[in-house]
Amino acid sequence: MIRPKVLVTGATGRTGSAVVSELLAAGYPVRVFVRRDDGRSAALRAQGAEIAFGEMTDFAAVCTAMQGVQRAYWLPPYDPAMLTGAVVFATAARQARLESVVVLTQWLASPSHPAPLTRQHWLADQLFEMIPEIAVTTVNPGFFADSPYLATLDLVAHLGILPWMFGDAWTAPPSVDDIGRVVAAALMDPARHAGRTYRPTGPQLLSGQDIARILGRVFERNVRLVPTPMRIFLKAAYLDGNPLMLLASMAHYLEEHRRGTFTLGAPNDHVQVVTGRAAESFETVARRLASHPSKRRSTANTLREFARFMSIPLVPLPSLSRYMRGLRIATPRRPEYTNESPVWQREHGVSRVAVPSTLEPQPSMESSS
Repeated sequence: MIRPKVLVTGATGRTGSAVVSELLAAGYPVRVFVRRDDGRSAALRAQGAEIAFGEMTDFAAVCTAMQGVQRAYWLPPYDPAMLTGAVVFATAARQARLESVVVLTQWLASPSHPAPLTRQHWLADQLFEMIPEIAVTTVNPGFFADSPYLATLDLVAHLGILPWMFGDAWTAPPSVDDIGRVVAAALMDPARHAGRTYRPTGPQLLSGQDIARILGRVFERNVRLVPTPMRIFLKAAYLDGNPLMLLASMAHYLEEHRRGTFTLGAPNDHVQVVTGRAAESFETVARRLASHPSKRRSTANTLREFARFMSIPLVPLPSLSRYMRGLRIATPRRPEYTNESPVWQREHGVSRVAVPSTLEPQPSMESSS
């Protein structure tokens, strides 16, 4: 049987690469759309993917990449031009007469959110809903397990410190691989998933202390939860290469976390229902990431991480307010977090968003396997 060809954008990223692996393993021909020819694109080529190069805002390049393609995955970048890229992708998909697309968005997406990226996500969602004759499936996870919760794993491994900016609220973060599997399943069976929205989550709500205990088991050491000032967190994220557009939105995402927004609708069975596999536990994800050589306990690795940790306060952070003013993106007259937004509550089937400070502990479902 000849399987339809699938275009995957953002294929060198976390969810994109997971989608590519799932589709290739299932025997689907895959074309990936990437910015440049480098080691990551070479790895995708070695897996068996066909490579197309270009920028998502380049209409001609996107149209060329869609030639001979029947289905596609759109991964929004953390970029001021994200919405332009969405228009380019949607227009090219319509001209190419694609039969289905799967789009990744945000659990927080709403029109008046204080985070500019989140408002752009909501607008892109409206755009994709208006594409005629193309089956659209939406995937809208919250924070991923690997980012931000496991982004500081080197500090945990070598210094026993887990920086924490998320307050007392709980979360059920999904693994990147589970998100990729949900996207791939929707691309492989669009008739089943057309018009549906899925929010992949992990299998259990976790507090910061829960996460610290799990990581303590993974690394066989005591892990201390350390409340961290926002500016230090942003400096570390900037040092790690995160784009300014994401950093300019991060304070609002952390505020949503503290308000308990990521506890709503979580955990759920979307991963199981869509993929036929149980959602991966946080511990499973942590153990996979902990196997990287940089996480192995050694004098050299510990000294390296200690030097990096001490250098973070000295990192010069660009002015995010000046950066946003330069983009000239209008701010809503009345910015609304999700518990203040009637639009968000209506679209998510929520009449009132509670702001829990604590939740009753649940029986542990985390496994060391």
